[in-house]
Amino acid sequence: MKMGQSAVRHVTIVGGGTAGWMAAAVLARSLPPGRVTITVVESSAIGTVGVGEATIPPILRLNALLGVDEDELVRRTQATYKLGIEFRDWRAQGHTYFHPFGTLGADLNGVDFHHYWLRTRQGELADYSLPAQAAHAGRFARPADDPRNVLSRMAYALHFDATLYAALLRDIAVQHGAVHVDGRIVDVALRDDDGFVESLRLEDGRAIGGDLFIDCSGFRGLLIEQALSTGYEDWSHWLPMNRALAIGTRTHQAPRPFTRATAQDGGWIWRIPLQRRVGNGHVYCSDFISDEAAHDTLIGQLDGEALGEARPLRFVTGRRKQAWNRNVVALGLASGFIEPLESTSIHLVQQGVTTLLSLFPADRIDPVEVAQYNRLVRRDFETVRDFVILHYKQTHRRDTPFWRHVAAMEVPESLRDRMALFAANGRLMIEPGELFTQTSWAAVMLGQGLIPRGYDPQADLVPAPELEAQLGRMRGLIARGWTPCPRTSISSGTRAAWRFQPE
Repeated sequence: MKMGQSAVRHVTIVGGGTAGWMAAAVLARSLPPGRVTITVVESSAIGTVGVGEATIPPILRLNALLGVDEDELVRRTQATYKLGIEFRDWRAQGHTYFHPFGTLGADLNGVDFHHYWLRTRQGELADYSLPAQAAHAGRFARPADDPRNVLSRMAYALHFDATLYAALLRDIAVQHGAVHVDGRIVDVALRDDDGFVESLRLEDGRAIGGDLFIDCSGFRGLLIEQALSTGYEDWSHWLPMNRALAIGTRTHQAPRPFTRATAQDGGWIWRIPLQRRVGNGHVYCSDFISDEAAHDTLIGQLDGEALGEARPLRFVTGRRKQAWNRNVVALGLASGFIEPLESTSIHLVQQGVTTLLSLFPADRIDPVEVAQYNRLVRRDFETVRDFVILHYKQTHRRDTPFWRHVAAMEVPESLRDRMALFAANGRLMIEPGELFTQTSWAAVMLGQGLIPRGYDPQADLVPAPELEAQLGRMRGLIARGWTPCPRTSISSGTRAAWRFQPE
């Protein structure tokens, strides 16, 4: 098949929401003015899916790329700050651990810090994480510019209302020339010679053409699947969760700066604090718990007045076999879905958009660039997949059929090898471009109870008395980092530490 028989001068995005408007905003702001026309076709009659509103630190880079003022974003999207994820009852009932952003400890002779902790077991691993200690104290500070300041080691992300965030992205896209068309698509026309998408026909008879189409139509994959039959790689044998319920509750206390994930008999419950409400949800596998029981479990654990009824969502974990097929690029739910356990859904959209930008056709669609895009997207999805599977596979729970099932299941070879390498001597080999760092892998592996038999022998180069003294100083410095704590507004841009105060 010959690709790209015409220059890419018109990009048509199917669907709005976070995925569609993020794509429009990034392309409209980043491509040379006048080079490409960007059209977003969105039906106001079709609602958007919002499983969660938690993000991870790379969202800050995207906001900077788009020129978004963070204080304005916090105000417009009812955002709060996020320093990591607290996991309750995952390793065992009654056990809690924290997956923090940023780094652990400090660099000592180029050896990953967790090896020194494995050598000494001095304190808890979270004692060496500034974001973890701030989260437990209910405090936050933006990173300091001075590397001598302990606050320079702060790392964070955001919780926000995804619908409001999509509206912010829409404003940016339209400001930079994107065209918004409100209409429902009823037919997709393909070119006879190469099977590329030629145009979209709307319910009112209008036809919308394009050279490159971006499918943000959600799970149905209007272009990537219904029109092009790309195929789907099903990962439910590794990640059996297939349903979710989402509901908001009224805020009755100052929001804590972290997401909480609490394991249940047949799944887990999320809690995401915003300024004026709390997002709650139950992700579960219908093979192990009924819809009615899952609903009752969620409602029974709400700690505030419910804002409406719980919204159901069904899904199959996996990815499209090709994220870019012919002249269609799939983003968001149209490209695949990995449950929201580590808040990666919005990040995978961001990664897909920025990767597309780095490979955007200079003229015609080139099969070499398409293949490279698909390789990179596959890598991103598979590394996230493996990280999420780890939470289920590495558990000591055997108290319900669900937990016995996931503990016994086979896992991808890539994850199996990584777990075995860590179990031997705590080694973590992170490939270039991987999302999750040594801190993330170490925090979850150790938190879930995967304790290595040994550690890197280079950690023995530091004499024991010196190492113990250095670790003590680290813990003390991090603990003292929150002593001065002036109260400020939640929308303030100050770099001082502050306690959350709901508006």
